Amino acid sequence: MLALRLTRAARPAVQLRRLLVAAASAGTGFLLLSCLGYALNRPEAADAAALRLAWCTLPLAATVHLALAVARTDPGTRPRPGLSAVGLGPARLMAISALTTALSCTLGSALALLFFLHLRGDLTGMPFDGAAADVLATGVPLPLPATATLLAVLPATATTAVAVALRPKDPRPRPAAEPHPTGSGTAGADGDETAPGGEPDVQPPAAGTGVRTPVGLPWGVALVAAGLTAHAYAGRSVPASSLPVLLGWLLTATGLVVASPGLTHLCGRLLQACRPGALRLLAGRVLMTEAARIGRPLGVVSAVASAGYAMTDLYDDPSAAFGPLAALGALVVAGSTVATLLTVAVEARQCRAGTTAALLRLGAPAGTLRMAAALRAAALLALFTPLTLVIAALSALPLTR
Repeated sequence: MLALRLTRAARPAVQLRRLLVAAASAGTGFLLLSCLGYALNRPEAADAAALRLAWCTLPLAATVHLALAVARTDPGTRPRPGLSAVGLGPARLMAISALTTALSCTLGSALALLFFLHLRGDLTGMPFDGAAADVLATGVPLPLPATATLLAVLPATATTAVAVALRPKDPRPRPAAEPHPTGSGTAGADGDETAPGGEPDVQPPAAGTGVRTPVGLPWGVALVAAGLTAHAYAGRSVPASSLPVLLGWLLTATGLVVASPGLTHLCGRLLQACRPGALRLLAGRVLMTEAARIGRPLGVVSAVASAGYAMTDLYDDPSAAFGPLAALGALVVAGSTVATLLTVAVEARQCRAGTTAALLRLGAPAGTLRMAAALRAAALLALFTPLTLVIAALSALPLTR
């Protein structure tokens, strides 16, 4: 009941983000049910149905990533002073976030089921009754266990991911041998320091202090190399929708996600090279401090953009090579990725609110802060745009030679 009240009392922007999660869940649920319809319509093509189901991992992962980002930016479930006294400690707030995510994803799965039944012709009274009857196995009874399992995959996965990511951390302070560069406090749910009042302490360090380099850059490079190798071995011997190509894309995307925090941190260091002024120093320090938070969504965007660009090279007319289900999957992945990046940007702005207010009180011009934000965006574009194009060209080269 408390989760429902917090969901209903949220601001319009928060409600919009939850609706985006529900919409992405509906698209992913419909794709999963379409795989079931394909298997029922063509029982002899079990391998093709399994391959279609395997490709659904991409929109599934993108939707779960969006749901996790939305849960992390929900102000209604953020730890605040005094909530523990009324029984709303970190564990209870985590449970509310997980339940809110489950409600959004379940709503999307229910909409997917209604739309699927409508296109099959099982439900009437609306436009396009039975419009896809020939491909969704109309007349064949839907197996209830399989349908319920497919619809429960996304809510269960997203809820588990939110519960694991937002689980309460050990409140004991760090050992003296491992000081955190951003100051004292306890570890927050997203890995950042949390001040005694419960808000993340993300103030950029002073100019003389160091910022910890995010680990994972070598592993990310290795995974990208493995993904490109999988594409090279696939070559022209297999179609672009085959399992080796899917494995190559998954390895490449995972490598970009793992390596992007380190690349973002490196971008912040480069901004501060060669006798930086106050503007470059501020922009670079913020990038270094928020490398882990904004790096991973940037890696996902880079992976999705490189895949889309490579598809335009593989086919002279991509719209003719992919059907409506593939277009829906691409829309879910691209839309969820962009929405996740914007949500993380909102989260980063919220976490910098205290630092921004302090700088304004000290007399920093508001225009300087806006210029620093523009400089950060330009630096990230200058780094990730060529990287995306290079990954796309290397991925498509073995398949087009």
